[in-house]
Amino acid sequence: MDRLLLVGPDDQECLHFGTPVDRKTLRGLVAEQAERLSGAGLSTGGTAALRLAPSLGYPAALLACWQLGAQVILLDHRLTDHEVGLAVERLAPQVLVESAHRPAAALRGFAETDPVPRALLGGRPAATEHALLQLSSGSTGPAKVIARTAADLLRELDCYRRLALFPKAGERVVLLSSVVHVLGLVGGLLNSLHSHVPLTVPERMTAAGILAAIGQDDRPTTVIGVPFHAELLAGATAPPQLPHLRRMIVAGEPIRPGLPAAFTARYKVPLGTMYGMTELGVIATDLDGSRYPQAEPVHGLDVREDGGELHIAMADSPYPGRADPTRWSDGWLHTRDAGRVDPRDRRVTVLGRRDSQVSIGGLKVDLTEVEQTLAALPQVREAVVVFDNGAIEAYLATEPAADPAAVRDALTRELASYKRPRQLSFLPALPRTTTGKLVRDTTALRAAVPAADAAGAPAP
Repeated sequence: MDRLLLVGPDDQECLHFGTPVDRKTLRGLVAEQAERLSGAGLSTGGTAALRLAPSLGYPAALLACWQLGAQVILLDHRLTDHEVGLAVERLAPQVLVESAHRPAAALRGFAETDPVPRALLGGRPAATEHALLQLSSGSTGPAKVIARTAADLLRELDCYRRLALFPKAGERVVLLSSVVHVLGLVGGLLNSLHSHVPLTVPERMTAAGILAAIGQDDRPTTVIGVPFHAELLAGATAPPQLPHLRRMIVAGEPIRPGLPAAFTARYKVPLGTMYGMTELGVIATDLDGSRYPQAEPVHGLDVREDGGELHIAMADSPYPGRADPTRWSDGWLHTRDAGRVDPRDRRVTVLGRRDSQVSIGGLKVDLTEVEQTLAALPQVREAVVVFDNGAIEAYLATEPAADPAAVRDALTRELASYKRPRQLSFLPALPRTTTGKLVRDTTALRAAVPAADAAGAPAP
């Protein structure tokens, strides 16, 4: 795995964290990290957890672990010490790799890191042949442990290679997604190394910082991020001319109605989308926005519709330990996403989470429909709709001058009475996971409501 990602001419640029990094430099850093990890006791069949910010040290440590034949556990650098302690207790790595430097400021795109491995008491060697363990984003509750083999990662990289509109040699990528999670890790970092497409991480994750990173090079450029980043760029005032920008691609959660048109109007390039899961990476794509809301399944994936839920053929369960038949059974991964598969061309339409279908007084309500209706209102920037204790609740981030009464009046015109949230809560901004996804956990949402609005005026 590591050899395939590191191969290439010595002077070929592969990464850009403030300054360009060539393959010879990266190979030297990987060798240095492998020596440090070996000194901490890591060897073939061992386990190492990485808690590193986006940085040059991150891929160096990751590839060094794989070079040694170890299983890698990825921990988000933004987790608290308490959360890291719980993860370490749960997964029992033999080595924990952290940075000797202080954490970067919140809006920094990357940090200066000096990865330092530390042997842990009670750590266990790998119980499976998986190369990678990841934790799900936790947007809807406790994180799941998800395992992937080297063969499956290579299969996903082959899927990216076959996508005609995904960046190729001679182009470049500006990556906004977290490298701890599947889009940024495989679609961004690993694919860029594999396909010889230089990858740039902006110095600052602000609209100005991202636009500066896009404009600093004259090679054809693709931006990869989550819908939040597209919203940020679509709202930028007077952006510079970016003649080398080819497209932006987002994944992670559904985009709000109107965002593709707003983004294209601002930058004259398409906003593409991808549908995927941590369990197996990219599933279906619409990279030029021409198929929306449909997406084309990637090479080799068999997707079916089962009772309104999307299932994907997968020989083995991606969840280590005891199998959960509600998530994987009989060679099929149960996505828990509602969707349709067109019988003619096998294109996929994702309709939202399966648990977004609820019953109000015996009438079926799709929370995704309610959420999209709210998000389409002119005064609403983003919305999350949940169902708890038999009632629909909505959490909204609105424009500064928005009138809550006007929002409620508009909702009365747009939705039947049984579909309207019983409670609307207005927040300056909605809470997000570390990957930029909107949080959908009811307890976390309620905790984010300002004290003055905690009671929440009921919707009409």
